[in-house]
Amino acid sequence: MQEIAVVGGGPAGLTAALYAARAGHSVTVFEREAAGGQILYSPLVENYPGLPKMSGVQFAEALTAQVEELGVETVSADVEKIERDQNGGWLVRTDDGSVSCRAVILAVGSRHRRLGLPGEEELTGAGISYCAVCDGPFYKGRHVIVVGGGNTALQDAVLLSGICSRVTLVHRRKQLRGEARLAEQVRSLENVELLLGYTPEALLQENGMFSGVRLKNTETGQEQTLPGDGMFIAVGQIPGTAPFAGLADFDEAGWFAVGEDCRSSLPGIFVAGDCRAKGVRQLTTAVGDGAAAGVAAVEYLEEHR
Repeated sequence: MQEIAVVGGGPAGLTAALYAARAGHSVTVFEREAAGGQILYSPLVENYPGLPKMSGVQFAEALTAQVEELGVETVSADVEKIERDQNGGWLVRTDDGSVSCRAVILAVGSRHRRLGLPGEEELTGAGISYCAVCDGPFYKGRHVIVVGGGNTALQDAVLLSGICSRVTLVHRRKQLRGEARLAEQVRSLENVELLLGYTPEALLQENGMFSGVRLKNTETGQEQTLPGDGMFIAVGQIPGTAPFAGLADFDEAGWFAVGEDCRSSLPGIFVAGDCRAKGVRQLTTAVGDGAAAGVAAVEYLEEHR
């Protein structure tokens, strides 16, 4: 029996565990991959207030060590189901056994939708990024490619146009999917070029670094090579919420519809991080959610002691 189970070992989940452990509660964090979550793919973290520059791996390792020093147990396991147990608490079922607890914090995050091209994983952090806010400054004065046609891709193009010498936005449709106001803004930028009706077919690399992309015209089938110093992929995110239906309300896109207090409609279930419906998904907002969820879970345990 643990007092609190945290599902997800990214910044939100680890911060929630940190706050709960500091309040004197027993905590287990379940993570099916490596502790750290999406921040592991960031080559450099330099936008976290008060911290010097460090890699995403260094940040994840430091945060994991910090919570483990407080007695938090981190378990490598895939959580398959969460259900009520016979004592009124919660039973966390994993692929390696079950654990009973009094409260659960869901910090299951999200993942960026990939293009699915060979070499994409290997080049992530080596010229390919999914976060213009995080990694855009690394490409100051250089040419970058943005893939996508929705609001995120358009916002990325606007942001990068103020940093990079040239931005090429590639979208598979002839029309942009984002808001008309954003599309008009992008079209007005002198250093942004639109390639509409093209799909990425292959990634190019040189010495292990991204160097460009081969594109295919969706109408003619003609291919062309587009060199670039970096590529930002903005074709959507997939929330990790699906296995936990019934534990918290979903919005129409599948994100947990939970407010900033991180309390779900079920007593003892809390939500934190990128899996929550919100406008900004950054490292700072993830740890903010983690703190709120950890404090809320502690308050719940005190109220129901």
